[in-house]
Amino acid sequence: MILSTEQLDALRELAASRHVSGDVALRARIVLWSGEGRRRKDIAELAGVSPVTVDRCKARYAAHGLAGLAEKRRGGPRDQVPPRTRGRVIALTKMSPPADSGLTHWSTRTLSSYLRRREGITVSWHYIARVWREENLKPNRSGASKV
Repeated sequence: MILSTEQLDALRELAASRHVSGDVALRARIVLWSGEGRRRKDIAELAGVSPVTVDRCKARYAAHGLAGLAEKRRGGPRDQVPPRTRGRVIALTKMSPPADSGLTHWSTRTLSSYLRRREGITVSWHYIARVWREENLKPNRSGASKV
């Protein structure tokens, strides 16, 4: 990898900077050592990483420049279930299932299936079980069986 004087100066500055994370500085050193003509195996040993990591750093720098050395954004947190859906789960749990279903009480799986089919709300039965635990709901122990 052949680097210009400006690129070498920018990489040296980035590698020595106190204002970037250690990972970014390490990637800058890897590219800098590569630009100095060191072998991939030697760079990996100096940096304490695998040779594949050296290749990855060089490829990211070649594709994106200094911006390629920055941290990649990871995936964000999963979407949370809206409060309206939680309220609907609680309301349906306290009601008897539809008469045409032949059920006397809800189970987590039947409630999940019902919500998906009839109301277009997709929640897992695990989520319903967690809501029931948090709200201390026990539809199968509601006293007399419902008919």
